[in-house]
Amino acid sequence: MSGKIIISVISLILVVGVAIGVVVTVHKKGEDPEIQTHHRFLRVICQNAEDQKLCHETLSSIRGADASDPKTYIAAAVKAATDNVIKAFNMSDRLIVEYGDKDRHTKMVLAGCKEMMEFALDSLDLSTTVVRDKNILSVHAQHADLKNWLSAVISYKQACMEGFDDENEVEKKIKDQLHAQTIDRATKVTVVALDIVSDLSNILQEFGLKLDLKPASRRLLSEEIDNEQGFPAWVSATDRKLLAQMQRKGWRSKIKPNVVVAQDGTGQFKTIMDALNAYRKDYPKGIEGRYIIYVKAGVYKEHVVVHKDCRNLLMYGDGPQKTVITGSLNKGILKVEIVDNASFGNDAERFIARDMTFENTAGPDGNQAVALRNLGDMSAFVGCEIKGYQDTLYAQSNRQFYSNCVISGTIDFIFGMSSTLIQDSKIIVRKPKSNQFNAITADGTVDSQHTNTGIVIQGCEIVTDEDLVKSQIRSYLGRPWKAYSRMVFMESTIGDFIHPDGWTPWIKDGIEINMDLCYIAEYANTGPSGNIGPGADVSKRIKWKGYRGLISRDEAERFTAANWLKAENTSAATWLKALHVPNYLNFKVRS
Repeated sequence: MSGKIIISVISLILVVGVAIGVVVTVHKKGEDPEIQTHHRFLRVICQNAEDQKLCHETLSSIRGADASDPKTYIAAAVKAATDNVIKAFNMSDRLIVEYGDKDRHTKMVLAGCKEMMEFALDSLDLSTTVVRDKNILSVHAQHADLKNWLSAVISYKQACMEGFDDENEVEKKIKDQLHAQTIDRATKVTVVALDIVSDLSNILQEFGLKLDLKPASRRLLSEEIDNEQGFPAWVSATDRKLLAQMQRKGWRSKIKPNVVVAQDGTGQFKTIMDALNAYRKDYPKGIEGRYIIYVKAGVYKEHVVVHKDCRNLLMYGDGPQKTVITGSLNKGILKVEIVDNASFGNDAERFIARDMTFENTAGPDGNQAVALRNLGDMSAFVGCEIKGYQDTLYAQSNRQFYSNCVISGTIDFIFGMSSTLIQDSKIIVRKPKSNQFNAITADGTVDSQHTNTGIVIQGCEIVTDEDLVKSQIRSYLGRPWKAYSRMVFMESTIGDFIHPDGWTPWIKDGIEINMDLCYIAEYANTGPSGNIGPGADVSKRIKWKGYRGLISRDEAERFTAANWLKAENTSAATWLKALHVPNYLNFKVRS
């Protein structure tokens, strides 16, 4: 009851503050007071928007009492984004009917677009629910979730567009049509919503809410956490006991999985997909706690996709050298797009994988051949090996965490548009084809500087495969795939095989691009001996506008888990801590 009283008082202060703002502005002569007030509020709401005109256009219909409620503007922006994504979904569906029988690849790409729009609608539905059901301060406290969901919408749009073959005249025509009529507008309106959410603290102050919002955020956070055990409320008592057990020695003998997958018939299922399909069919939706699948030792040659319905799933093996999921689908030889060619794909939120290998064996000739594709929000991979060559790990969207893993590849082998943090892992650069170079990361952040997306490598060991001769192949930390690419290497050990430039530009049609608006930085990296070393030496790095060089500790703190993944300030408060996976929320080395 006391919480409701506090909220009511805060709401009253907000209304009073807004009223004061109205009083200040209505005394100008010759102007309609309602229109003047509306324009004032609209200016405040859109002050941080990259596209001011579209922001005003999207929100111009708000009038009357609604004009004084900042939540109304957020709701209207999210609804506009939803309406436009629905149009893109419907158009994808129509184009499948129109072109699907003419070419297998075209049908596959359009089906992929339709699926991406479904994911986008899921993220927008989550955003709509928060804005609809919570007061404005609760919405503000959950702004990290809103930013993540809206950023994911943009990444899904990008995944749709990337699938089309621009050299195919029909597909190029379809792509241009889909983009011009639906996708472009959907993206731009989503960016408007993202801009508003990103500036919400300033907006609330401008609306007259002269309060310290941090105590409110902490209060709301404490309501979600069990103070006795330090777990967020969404973790059931059974789940807490399970996750705590998995940190102790001999945990395997004490964990009772829901099902066992074993090729020798000693489990309930012989294939992983059979186990996942049974989970979707029989496990009630919305039930609390983890569903556990134990995959016994073996090489599983199957195309695995964890459906989005399979929430709160934990899958573990007998170790990365023993439990292996493998495939060889690829774009170079088999012409299968990266969204569909992953040996293992995860679409479910709160997914955890432990002690397994995910590999794509297509080799250098396979070109884009994904071993692991992940878009599950608040997902974690611990003690896993992810093996491939080009495009090994597709960190597609949402918040992702990798700990104590081994990730290997050649070109852009850690890529996507997500909030990804890789900690305490070994990153192995392999030998590509003779006419190629290596780039570890390629972030796809596009369309907005306010997306909280990018790739952060912290406390990792950057080494080469034994077959790679550094004098023959140039290797880089990464390259900017899209205009707002964001990549940070911090507190890592970098081998001397990394080219002194450190980073290489993205080249399209013979032109170097994406070097000005990107954000690329390094912090506290060393060589294998603990000294700076050639690989970590930034003195000869590229001189792009977007390259920030060695950033300060204060600046680097933005990219620690607590801030980058908002691991301590989300609706699933302290989600990394609750997962009981090895991690540190701040710096590896204390100052």
